[in-house]
Amino acid sequence: MLNNFPLWPEQASTLAHRVDALYIFLLVVGGMMAVLIFVLLIYFAARFRHRPGVRAEQIEGSNALEITWSVIPFCVFMVIFIWSSALYFKERTPPADSSEIYVVAKQWMWKVEHAEGQREINELHVPVDRDIKLIMTSQDVIHSFFIPAFRIKQDVLPGRYSVEWFHATKPGVYHLFCSQYCGTQHSGMVGSIVVMEPAQYEAWVSGNPSGPLSASGEKEFAELGCSSCHRSDVQGRGPNLQGVFGKPVQLEDGRIVTADENYLRECILDPGSRRVKGYQPIMPTFQGLVTDEQINELVAYIKSIGANQSGAKTTARAAPPFTGKAQPSGNQVQ
Repeated sequence: MLNNFPLWPEQASTLAHRVDALYIFLLVVGGMMAVLIFVLLIYFAARFRHRPGVRAEQIEGSNALEITWSVIPFCVFMVIFIWSSALYFKERTPPADSSEIYVVAKQWMWKVEHAEGQREINELHVPVDRDIKLIMTSQDVIHSFFIPAFRIKQDVLPGRYSVEWFHATKPGVYHLFCSQYCGTQHSGMVGSIVVMEPAQYEAWVSGNPSGPLSASGEKEFAELGCSSCHRSDVQGRGPNLQGVFGKPVQLEDGRIVTADENYLRECILDPGSRRVKGYQPIMPTFQGLVTDEQINELVAYIKSIGANQSGAKTTARAAPPFTGKAQPSGNQVQ
């Protein structure tokens, strides 16, 4: 019904109808309250207008009236709170089997890396009727990944990952905007979301010659010398990374954290801040030595070996952060 309304964006995701329903409810409630207030203002202005010889009288309070105009707004606000909270958690919790795509924002473009290895700039090809999880970071300033037709928007921050997901329901081409002012060419930081039929998408993906993103990460892992410390046996000077992703990790300071994407990223760039209990601070920082795209590849590789080794036994020492090639003790990172 709303697709033909000129001021209303097309509904092209599973979340779009739910967001619109909440928005319309808020408009209706706000509109009804505005009309009620103006009607009462006009009525009381006319009813109690100044008349010669008529003096105002003191009006005694009414407990029933006080309770009514306190309870009714409270109930309305609780409906809004519960409804919006349920929708918020739905929007912020990607399904476990979502297809993962890495996005790097940069003034003034969107760089996209698919798990299958495809790379795009200012375009994102996805299949229809599949859950898509976007793992996003920025190379410079704060951006915001906004797809009006999907009713999703997520700030993209430098130095960390932020996540959003969607499930497209209609093939087509949809607008992508940066909705956070990010510099002089902010208005030109646009792109397209191309939603394809599954067969078309598979044909598009099969044209990639470079191989999966995790394969590129495995190559980076070897070239950086990470495999010399992060071994699958007990001889490694760094923790074993097999099966680490998504697992709890005990740090040297006693904290227990979950090894998610942000944890792996921080351990690559600032290993001293998340040192696993039982290991020496011998890993150098890779800050400035690897790009955001290379970090994405390394994270994808570590996640893939975790998935491949899901049945392996792990211990507190085998649930570690990413730590790279060791340096001599004179260059230890504390």
